[in-house]
Amino acid sequence: MYTAQGKIDQRALLDQYLPVVRRQALALQVRLPASVDLDDLIQAGMVGLLDALGRYSAEQGASLATYASQRIRGAMIDELRSRDWVPRSVRRHAREIDETIRRLEQQLGRQAEEREIADALALEVDEYRQRLADTNGGHLMGLDEIIAEGGEPEAGDGAPPSPFEALAGSQQRERLVAAIEQLPEREKLLLGLYYQEELNLKEIGAVLGVSESRVCQLHSQAVARLRSRLRAAEEAED
Repeated sequence: MYTAQGKIDQRALLDQYLPVVRRQALALQVRLPASVDLDDLIQAGMVGLLDALGRYSAEQGASLATYASQRIRGAMIDELRSRDWVPRSVRRHAREIDETIRRLEQQLGRQAEEREIADALALEVDEYRQRLADTNGGHLMGLDEIIAEGGEPEAGDGAPPSPFEALAGSQQRERLVAAIEQLPEREKLLLGLYYQEELNLKEIGAVLGVSESRVCQLHSQAVARLRSRLRAAEEAED
């Protein structure tokens, strides 16, 4: 949308893309803890939109709609990362689950089952599932958003990177694809429905025949398997 002088009419574009900002904020909010405020996401998205309008050039190859959408989402993700809203105890439990899955699957030579993981953590299955549910909020991002779970780790915290940060390089992308292929079929299907088909947790639950909370647990378990396998693959190449 341009003025008579051939310049981008930013006011008109702001009005045009405001619904896009709101839609993206709503889509992101349903994947996050209730403490994340919708208005904060919208405000961050507007900052991203303004940045996109100021930086966009048709010579970049992407359309304005595509570029603006990416910048809007990126600004929302940056806002979430700056907050570091995942408690340290949750990050610690996530690391324990990752390492336990990794150790078990190396010992067993196969995918570790839920009961086996819970036993190795000295937890009842219900307790293990609750930990999975607690860690899930930090994982519910798109594969293209390349966000570390719970924000950047503090110095010395040792928090593992999200498996989706692996998309940053082609070699890591290949590792991630290989790791996904090794997942149990139900977990692989869940990730496909969530990240590719973009179904919400309730819809995925209907497909899998389980509750929404169970989808959250299975999602966290799948992410933990991916992280442990990516780390093992990296160490094998060192």
